[in-house]
Amino acid sequence: METLPPVVEVQPVPPQPPYIAAWWHTGLLVLFLLGFSALGSAGHPGLDHSLRMKLYISTVIMEWLMLLFIVWGIRRRKQTTLGDLVGGRWKSPEDFLLDIAVAAGFWIAAALVLAGIGFALGMNNMAHVKDMEERVGSMLPQGRSEILTWLVVCATAGFCEEVIFRGYFQKQFTVLLKSAWGGIVLQALIFGGSHAYEGWKQMIRIAVFGFMFGVLAYWRKSLRPGMMAHFGQDSVAGILGRWAMEHATKAIPK
Repeated sequence: METLPPVVEVQPVPPQPPYIAAWWHTGLLVLFLLGFSALGSAGHPGLDHSLRMKLYISTVIMEWLMLLFIVWGIRRRKQTTLGDLVGGRWKSPEDFLLDIAVAAGFWIAAALVLAGIGFALGMNNMAHVKDMEERVGSMLPQGRSEILTWLVVCATAGFCEEVIFRGYFQKQFTVLLKSAWGGIVLQALIFGGSHAYEGWKQMIRIAVFGFMFGVLAYWRKSLRPGMMAHFGQDSVAGILGRWAMEHATKAIPK
């Protein structure tokens, strides 16, 4: 009696996750961010109240327009939604409080890491403080109306930039590189590159900050803690930035 060969079960190849938007769409956004950053690489010296307010308002408008561009791009592809990019829906008050606790812990850890990087890059000397004061000192808010507008800028950046970098770019690059870590690194490099107005040393620190935000988003499967930490960081940096520069000028030996 003829024996039949054993049946070999073929395991199906798992499908690759789809790109969330067309690549020309992603390329245009990257070119815009890096090109706009290069144009502003001299910083924002000599701003008065009127120019500061114009800068704040134009920043808010630009970031929301970029977010709308992303929404348009992902809707054309029909693979994901804005809610999917944000992730981590709150189902109870405890979920909300947990994200606040995670954001606070992340903020403290990031501050320590960035302080160490700043020390390694020699950012604790008078020359660097003077450079930062010239680049961004005049854009920091003064007075009640500017502080309130600054907080709107920070809330916008906290939401929009996390969606742009840790939501859209990180997911898109993860598929391209077939690596979650590759997606995290690439979006962080673009995040750092989009802050040329702060100088190259600060760009390195911001890229590391973006990497940490990317790890947080990957770990939590949500942008919400990062949005909270991002808003808190920008708010404090803006409101206390002028005082910090003046204090550093007095504390650092010439």
